[in-house]
Amino acid sequence: MPIASKSRVGCQYRWYVPSLSTLPIFIASSLALLVVPGPAVLFIVARSSSQGTRAGLVSVLGVHSASVVHVMAAVAGLSAIVVASAVAFTALKVVGGLYLIYLGIKSIRSARKLTAITPPVVKPERRLFAEAFTVNLLNPKVAIFFLAFLPQFVTSAQGPVWSQTLVLGLIYIALGLCSDGMYALLGSRIGSWFRGHVAKVRALRYAEGGILLGLGLLTLAVPHRRATK
Repeated sequence: MPIASKSRVGCQYRWYVPSLSTLPIFIASSLALLVVPGPAVLFIVARSSSQGTRAGLVSVLGVHSASVVHVMAAVAGLSAIVVASAVAFTALKVVGGLYLIYLGIKSIRSARKLTAITPPVVKPERRLFAEAFTVNLLNPKVAIFFLAFLPQFVTSAQGPVWSQTLVLGLIYIALGLCSDGMYALLGSRIGSWFRGHVAKVRALRYAEGGILLGLGLLTLAVPHRRATK
């Protein structure tokens, strides 16, 4: 039955939210998925380690602004279309994978050019936000999460599916902001150990580039699995 419902003379309205009995399981499962480093987490760590806490937090905002788009797509049923369509899914993963590879190559090229007199590269916050947004927007695994995992916590007895999907999606974003924010702080701390040492900074840039390249290749390798009922 709905968790909350109210009625007035001449009109009736209800609040439909997921069952409170399943929310702790959803939160625990979402946290388990969020804390395992993936494209978004490693991107945030790379940016905060190279440019500081503020850059990392801006990247977090970019990542989860894209998460909002994924939530809205899931509410509208677009995530199901993407996962069900081999063409749409392949297009998404190819563009996303190539974008990560492009960022990785840029990091490696900047590492090669780094010298003792090279001024630190400071990317504008708008660019950091846009890159983080694009990385998560083009991540096919996020669409799979909202199609394959989240629906397990939605029941028709609780009311419209779209409203429950929206609530669960917003909870996921709130958890992501917290967990990824912690990763941004961790990345900044890692970066502080390397700053001022050219060889270490160069190694950090190479590592950043290698991680992004690897994530790009892994994204390209994600197989398409048609959704089944």
